[in-house]
This record gives sequence, C-alpha cells and structure tokens, in this order.
Amino acid sequence: MSKTEEAVRALSELGLTEYEARCFVALTRISRGTARDVSEVADVPRSRVYDTIERLDRKGLVNVQQSDPREYQAVSVEKACERIRDDYDSRIHAAESALEQVERPQSSENEGMWAISRPEHVADRVATFLEQAEESVHLVVATDEVIDEDFLRRLRDVTERGTDVFVEVPTDGVRERFADAVPDATVVAASDLETTDVVHSARPARLLLVDRESVVATGTKTSNLPDVVQETAIWTYGRDHGFAAWVRELLDDRRVELERA
Repeated sequence: MSKTEEAVRALSELGLTEYEARCFVALTRISRGTARDVSEVADVPRSRVYDTIERLDRKGLVNVQQSDPREYQAVSVEKACERIRDDYDSRIHAAESALEQVERPQSSENEGMWAISRPEHVADRVATFLEQAEESVHLVVATDEVIDEDFLRRLRDVTERGTDVFVEVPTDGVRERFADAVPDATVVAASDLETTDVVHSARPARLLLVDRESVVATGTKTSNLPDVVQETAIWTYGRDHGFAAWVRELLDDRRVELERA
C-alpha cells in the first residue's frame, strides 16, 4: 500500500469520508490547486470535488481563494491533525454524555463470568477493581513478570485510602519488591507459588479478590515475540456468584495459614 493510500485510510478511520480524505491528501501533495487539479490528483470525480471541498472548509482543513476559477489549499498537517483531534474528542465526549444518560436494564454485570484475551484489557479490568476497592484487597502473585510499576502505584494508592491489602508472592525477592513499593501492604512469601505448573502452554499469573466480591484470575501464555508476556483473564463480580464465593473461602483459608506461619 502506498503512503498516499495509508494516509487516506488513516484519515477515513478518524472520521473523514473517503472523498474528503482523498481530496485533503491531494491538496497536501500540491501547494494549491483548482477543482480540476484536485480531481486529477485525488482520483475523485470533478463533480464531487466541490461539495467535498466545501465540507473540508467547514471542518477548517482547507483554505478557499475566491478567484476564478477557485483555488484551494490545505492547512498545515499540524493544524489539520489538531482540528481532527478536537473533532474526534468532541464526538467521544458527546457519545460518553449520551451513554451516561441511557437507562441501564435491571440485570447488571454482577452476573456471569467474563473472559479477557487482550493484555491491555486485563490491565484495565484490574485497574478498575483496584480503583473501586474500599475494604480489602487479597492478591496472589505466581509470577512477577506481569507486575509493572503502574500496577504497584495503583496498589499503593489503595493502601493510602486505608484499605487492607494482603499480598502473597512466590519468593523473598518478590516480597522485598512489593514491600518497598507498597510499604503499607502486608506481603508474605508463599513457597507453594514457586511450583505452579504450565498447562496447555499457560501458567497462573495473578489472582485478585477485591472487597470479597470482585475477582480477576489471570494467566500467561507463551509468545513468539521475545520479552512479550501474553496475559489473559477471567473475571466476575458479586458476593453471591459461585466463583467469587469459592475464591473468597480459599483465600481466607490461605491467609489464616500464612499468618500463622
């Protein structure tokens, strides 16, 4: 795909129509031009150039010279990107405002188990539950390769709100890392976490229980890319959900045993 086509596609994905994107890209390739010039460079029917340029003018992406014939000039790439970004942000804010006013059905996200296959979405779900934590957080870490500085910062923020945070880690080295980053958390080394097994190319990564009802269980998969961790997860929310109830009881028992040791 040529750079021109890449630019057209990118602009189309940001909200311009195909003709708008083609005409704008054409004008960035020439210093200025008439409708005929734009039509030839953009491969857009001349009869459609006029209304397309008019829309681009309303968007603040072109300048129009009132000559005979009229000539058009694209604004700078920097200015165009700024105006497209502002328009895009405005659409997002409008959508957000509208969605917030949509009445939710009586059934809620408390029901069912949900799967997450993209690592960035796993991080988002974990972050959301930590932000909502009010009473307690119990975290089990089987491997610290999924623990980054942003996660530690979020966990520290939870403790600073006065929430009880209990963390299980596999080794003393990982315990020291957590203790340094989250000094107000209770961090213990649980040796059984060092011997987790790989099943179907996946292994346990972390288990998070928030306020005894929100659960995220993650695992890592092998990746073909070097130094890339592919973390997936399942999650649920609700004290009466079977999975949450089992995790709550199991982690309660683990905490009692670890605090006795």
